[in-house]
Amino acid sequence: QALLCGVIVMRPEDPLIFLEEKIKEIMEKGLDSGLWYMCIDPSLRTNLKRIAETYLSAIFGLDVEQLVTTELCTKAFDFYSRNLKKFYFRGWIKYHLQRKSNRKKTEQKMALAAVHYKFRKIRIIIEKWNSWAQIHKEKNTLATRRLQQIFNKITLKAVLKAWHAEACSSLKTKAYFESLIKKGPEGSFVSSENLSYQSVKCKASHLPEEALLQIFRYVNLVDLARCAQVSQTWMLLTQNSSIWSDVSKIISFKVLFQFYQNFLDKWAACLLGTPRSNSGRIFQPTILCECKNLQDLNLSECQGLNDDSMRLISEGCPSLLYLNLSYTDITNGTLRLLSRSFPNLQYLSLAHCRKFTDKGLQYLGCGRGCHKLIYLDLSGCVQVSVDGFRNIANGCSRIQNLLINDMPTLTDRCIQALAEKCEQIMSVVFLDSPHLSDTTFRALAECKLVKVSIEGNNRITDLSFKLMSKCCPYIRHIHMVDCQKITDAGLKMIAPLKYILILNLADCIRIGDGGIKPFVEGSSGATLRELNLNNCVRVTDASVTEIAQRCHNLTYLNLRYCENVTDTGLEALGNMSSLISIDISGTNISDMGLGALGCSGKIKEISISECQNISDTGIQKFCQDSKHLESCHVSYCPQLTDETVKALAFHCHRLTSVSIAGCPKMTDLCMGYLAAACRYLHFLDISGCIRLTDKALKYLWKGCKQLHILKMLYCRNITKQAVLKYTARLEKREHNDGDPPPWLGYDRNGNTLTFPRSRSYKL
Repeated sequence: QALLCGVIVMRPEDPLIFLEEKIKEIMEKGLDSGLWYMCIDPSLRTNLKRIAETYLSAIFGLDVEQLVTTELCTKAFDFYSRNLKKFYFRGWIKYHLQRKSNRKKTEQKMALAAVHYKFRKIRIIIEKWNSWAQIHKEKNTLATRRLQQIFNKITLKAVLKAWHAEACSSLKTKAYFESLIKKGPEGSFVSSENLSYQSVKCKASHLPEEALLQIFRYVNLVDLARCAQVSQTWMLLTQNSSIWSDVSKIISFKVLFQFYQNFLDKWAACLLGTPRSNSGRIFQPTILCECKNLQDLNLSECQGLNDDSMRLISEGCPSLLYLNLSYTDITNGTLRLLSRSFPNLQYLSLAHCRKFTDKGLQYLGCGRGCHKLIYLDLSGCVQVSVDGFRNIANGCSRIQNLLINDMPTLTDRCIQALAEKCEQIMSVVFLDSPHLSDTTFRALAECKLVKVSIEGNNRITDLSFKLMSKCCPYIRHIHMVDCQKITDAGLKMIAPLKYILILNLADCIRIGDGGIKPFVEGSSGATLRELNLNNCVRVTDASVTEIAQRCHNLTYLNLRYCENVTDTGLEALGNMSSLISIDISGTNISDMGLGALGCSGKIKEISISECQNISDTGIQKFCQDSKHLESCHVSYCPQLTDETVKALAFHCHRLTSVSIAGCPKMTDLCMGYLAAACRYLHFLDISGCIRLTDKALKYLWKGCKQLHILKMLYCRNITKQAVLKYTARLEKREHNDGDPPPWLGYDRNGNTLTFPRSRSYKL
């Protein structure tokens, strides 16, 4: 200290020599006499005086005796001791806390180490188990494949054996019928040996005869006549009875009546069924008088069909099993003929026949009667009263399927009268019958119902569901549409049922999460295949998520106009591998939800009409994963452009049905995309696409050879000349060049209108 002070104050020219001299002085005088200023020149020292006791006494006003006393020393010592103890105690506390903290950290590290060790051990075990499972899975797959091969061989042998027996029988039958149409020179029939196909086999035909027969079944009448002129072999094949077993092959307004008569003269014995008749067609009963083996006869909407016509048919067709007389003018006389002439009749349709009465229904049970009747359709027969249904029950107690639609006069008493003796009823359909109530289901309690369909009824309540739950344990199909009094409580009641496959609750606006969640959690949730919640506005993402988790076999789901369904619900549906068809029109989904929905890659049909929050990006994400898509409806989405159709065409080559109605931004370019890639397209709706021109039809005419139905309403830039030129081969087309109506939401130039359009209108 003294040396440094000297160097700092004196600032010698050579500090080392200065320090050496001063060190020698200190060594001579000794360290005891060393002061801090001893190396400083006296002239540079400060004049300081030592404070003596006298100065202290003067400062504090104390006497000499009072300055240093025993009490003061004791207090000073105590004060010093306490401060020292505090200092060391605080240090000890700090040390103890630090040690405790270190111990706690060590314990945490050990716990983490133990968890890490445990998970590592589990991972090793799982990896070994996984490898073992993979090995056994491969073994099981190999064994299953071998068993399947063995089973296929056994099945193939059985099929070939049965086919061989059937082929031999068919050859004998074919030879018999050929002998009927080909006579020898003396009027005798030619033997089957001489009519063998091998004798007239054409060398140019390389296909087997069985394959040619299968092909000829799909050929229309004109082409079939042309095929008959190719060779003798083809001529005989075109006259095979299996091709002409359905009269639809020749029913056509372009075919002359004489040809029709000639055909029946030759093949009446082979005729088994007739097709649906055309509306307004004048029926000639004489042409069916010789069809002894006719089993299925459809005379729906035939003008001129009356009791006399049915008398001729009854004499010539005693083997009828299926008879459709809907929309005809038959009376009680025809019903009397049915009971006399068709004792084996099983299916009968009298829909919208207004000229018979309750007395006519009484004939069905008289005499030989139609006691084997299992299917009856009385839709629109408003003249039938309670007595008529009682007559049906007395004569036809084996009825299993009952169809009564469009009958506002149908009441609970009618069903009660019918159900008294018809205890085998399994299926009932009462569409647009508003006067039925829960009493109907109470009357049907003894019947083991499998299918129930009711629509447009405000008197059916949850009590009907309660009766189903108790009395119909095997019910599979429930169709309750627009039944306003059905609530969540009713769904909870049918939750224990085990075999429900189809559930339709469309327009039941009181259905919500409180009923859907308990139902899908019930016994039928895992087996449910079709679920329709159209316009059930109380259904939210919670129900949709529960459906995705529980309904593993669901193939069809309708959430149309469920406004509370968002992307969250669709993300859950994206994990369903069974879902094939879905309708999410009018929901609040966006591109994110639509992209998540396509992750399953199994969807074949989708409808996303009136979804204002989706864009071309969402459609592109969905299409990238939906290679199997066959039907896509994106109608009334004015924000979509050609990029949407481009994504559909490039990614979904199996499309058969597309609707872009109400999309004003679509141009001819999008039709070019469809025509280039979608060769299987059957149905297309471009109504309201105001930017499309004749060029779009030219694209479709060149590329979409299989297009059958084309709708072009409100396409003002497509001319009638182009429609006639490019759509002549279509089965059905609709076109007008008017301006788009206001409900589409935009004007003739594509500008958005301010007022909202109605969502209930269907183009």
